[in-house]
Amino acid sequence: MGTQLKSKFFDNVGDKPLQEYPRPQLKRNSYKNLNGLWKYAIRPQDDQVEFDGNYDGDILVPFSPETLLSRVNKTVTPDDILYYNLEFDLDSEFINDKTILHFTAVDYACNVILNGRGVGCHTGGFYPFDLDVTDSIRPGTNVLQVEVVDPSNQGVQAKGKQSENPNTIWYTPQSGIWGTVWLESVPSDYIRDLKIIPDIDNDTITIIPTTTSKDFTIEIFDNNKKIASSKETTIKLDHYELWSPENPKLYDIKIKTKNDEVESYFGMRKFGIGTDEKGIQRLFLNNKPYFHNGVLDQGYWSDGMLTAPTDEALIYDIQMLKDMGFNMIRKHIKIEPLRWYYYCDKLGMLVWQDMVNGGAGNYNLFCIAIIPFFNINIKDTKHRKFFGRDSEEGREEYERDLERTLNLLKNQTSIAMWVPFNEGWGQFDSKRITDKIKAIDPTRTVDSTSGWHDNGNDFVSKHIYFYPIYVPKDPRCYLLSEFGGYSKPTKGHMYTKTLFGYHMYPTKRLLQRAYKKLFDKRIIANIPKGLSATVYTQLSDVEGEVNGLITYDRKVEKFDRTFLKQINDQVKL
Repeated sequence: MGTQLKSKFFDNVGDKPLQEYPRPQLKRNSYKNLNGLWKYAIRPQDDQVEFDGNYDGDILVPFSPETLLSRVNKTVTPDDILYYNLEFDLDSEFINDKTILHFTAVDYACNVILNGRGVGCHTGGFYPFDLDVTDSIRPGTNVLQVEVVDPSNQGVQAKGKQSENPNTIWYTPQSGIWGTVWLESVPSDYIRDLKIIPDIDNDTITIIPTTTSKDFTIEIFDNNKKIASSKETTIKLDHYELWSPENPKLYDIKIKTKNDEVESYFGMRKFGIGTDEKGIQRLFLNNKPYFHNGVLDQGYWSDGMLTAPTDEALIYDIQMLKDMGFNMIRKHIKIEPLRWYYYCDKLGMLVWQDMVNGGAGNYNLFCIAIIPFFNINIKDTKHRKFFGRDSEEGREEYERDLERTLNLLKNQTSIAMWVPFNEGWGQFDSKRITDKIKAIDPTRTVDSTSGWHDNGNDFVSKHIYFYPIYVPKDPRCYLLSEFGGYSKPTKGHMYTKTLFGYHMYPTKRLLQRAYKKLFDKRIIANIPKGLSATVYTQLSDVEGEVNGLITYDRKVEKFDRTFLKQINDQVKL
């Protein structure tokens, strides 16, 4: 591991971290947060030896044992089992018809035991899941145990940027629970899910609850004033404001059955592709051309890795980018907790959401990383082995994860774009996958193959770090989906001594001068020629990467906010 870097939020974490309600678009009063100090043990996997129940010490959930915030700082290898244990008390008044145990994220495969009874298993390190524990929960003291194994970067599963050999753009792996754990207890006619579909062309909002109840009521509020009430799922809106980064207007919802009530929200907006007055294909927002001026964000923290230390930390990153004049974040190869998307909805920040990459990891680097520079694109239906996608099991898991992601984030107002594949990592059948995404969600755009290996979908999507940026002749909408990577080492705020960046600058003055030249000559000048979106690399330093707008610990901003705002005010149509 690298230097132990405490983020600027470290001292605010305490013994009961991240207590906020984790699901803002399906919120009810029943809630018990289980984050805090649990017991843990790390043992070698051995079918012949049962765990003896002796724990190694305390771990602060929901931080992975590899993190500074967990208070453990130990690595769980693919040959280990990670054991958790928590005793907690419940009042009898809490328990209703059904009790549901929620996990926001556990990497990678886990078995859950409550009061000595197995209540369920799960695989998939980036996705929330819930278990019906009605038959196991009880008033008084309860004992929750979780057993976790994690193949790290081995295997074909979604792994993101984790590597047992972290270097350059690959990072230290983490394991176990890394998202909030919580309980709710609900009536039998509870509302399990919602689907929210805004339609600005017809001035309607469709809200479809998933519930056994045949009798429900939907109420819509604008600043606590009720503006609509209906027992129908599609509701006509007479007067409303459009949501945009400049006007992030949200409306509140209450959905009631006889015995249950949940709160939610929505924004009225529309995403798409269209032709501007000069005949150029552009991204559209609310039926008008709109330039997406964004930043790559990998969602890593120096003390929590994939887990932000506090709720305020989530807000800090988004608000910083807003203040700098950006209007979009490309969430890179990570699924965030739902509160992060809520703050993008609330503060007004467009989101491009990557799927988490997987595959066997044995990518043919010459084929996927060198050949594209000669404008040669490999067909991803025929040459799957070059992309690490020989495994049918791995391809099937990717598609399950894809459906999980689309369902999890379907209602988020801010998500404008899905990004199924990045730079050929685990890429396969991109045309079919794109069609599948559009069939599930026709309300958003899809950047099928971000960076390389264009297989003829809706966008020209390029990653350009080392050669001049230009807009080629192509009838499709042109996205500069990664660029920049301008780097400045910051003494006292670096994770490793081995540093990586695309262009290094020793001083802030030289860094800002180079950045301004890049935008003046290559970005702003290319917008009239068809450039429709940009994604600058990146929000923060991550481990060895020092190409962030801010350091890994979020303590030093490398650019003046006003400097970036003045430039970004010119990056628009």
